[in-house]
Amino acid sequence: MSEYIFRYVSKNENGLRLDQVLSSITDVVSRAQAQRFLKSGFVLLNGQQVLSPSRKVSAGQEIKLSIPPIKSASILPEKGDLEIIFEDSHLIVVNKKAGIVVHPSVGHKTGTLVNYLMHHCKDFSGIGEVLRPGIVHRIDKDTSGLIVVAKTNVAHMDLSAQFKNHSVKRQYQALVWGVPKNEFGKIDAALGRHPIRRKEIAILTNDSKAQGKRVKKGKNAITHWRVLQRYDFFSLLACRLETGRTHQIRVHLNSIGHPLVGDQQYGKTPKKIFSLLPIELKRSISKFSRQALHAEILGFKHPFSGEWYEFVSKIPKDFNLLLSQIQKLKSNL
Repeated sequence: MSEYIFRYVSKNENGLRLDQVLSSITDVVSRAQAQRFLKSGFVLLNGQQVLSPSRKVSAGQEIKLSIPPIKSASILPEKGDLEIIFEDSHLIVVNKKAGIVVHPSVGHKTGTLVNYLMHHCKDFSGIGEVLRPGIVHRIDKDTSGLIVVAKTNVAHMDLSAQFKNHSVKRQYQALVWGVPKNEFGKIDAALGRHPIRRKEIAILTNDSKAQGKRVKKGKNAITHWRVLQRYDFFSLLACRLETGRTHQIRVHLNSIGHPLVGDQQYGKTPKKIFSLLPIELKRSISKFSRQALHAEILGFKHPFSGEWYEFVSKIPKDFNLLLSQIQKLKSNL
């Protein structure tokens, strides 16, 4: 049986797109999910079925959303190496290793964190979307660190709402090229798909018009950073996410001239600095096959008890080894 959600369009929402209004509902995880609900015919506006996500709404209109029955996820459970930090009947917190994709997608049908969790949690299937059971947030394949996954529908909706409201505490350690002049800073730059390189994220304007031409809007994205340690040619930063956009830290840090060490997509190695490094360090950096980014702190309210839970993860061996070599570096200037 489907569940139904009724709500009326408020005065503040007058003139907005229907998918935008739908995404504000707690049970709707994202705007992309709202668009899927619309295109599948699950939304009525004043009793009439609406399929177009761009349909504009008016204050006072009634929205009826039919939540479809949960489907069993057709995902192959696999036994994998899971470092479980915390687990109860509601959720599980995992320290993900670099190189592991969070959920199945094109090109990654197996060997994902979800495959491993499906094997570990026997009652895990059916929570959330079909290919993303239990997933309420993600970290990149080549980023290591903490991730929380829901084990029940109630936990999934509650945690999703916390992430949507930006009340979850997320802090990363990032090893970057160069040394910032300031001790801390805030990067406020909207992000969205690159207009040409569709697999990349780019900083986009939030103005509807630029130089007389319409441009694609970006989603609001804010990163707070502070220096943990300064070296001759590198810095170790703590980055706290106020929002959680795809590739946010990687793109934001690159935009201020301090790309992540090892980031092959956004952080090109500065040739001038690289030429000054000892041969041993050059080799280590060249062999470091991922971005030097680790999700070290994750905090949230438990969806059942309401108690604040906070977890900390130390940087992994590969990151720590590279960091120790940089710490020993003496300036060649």
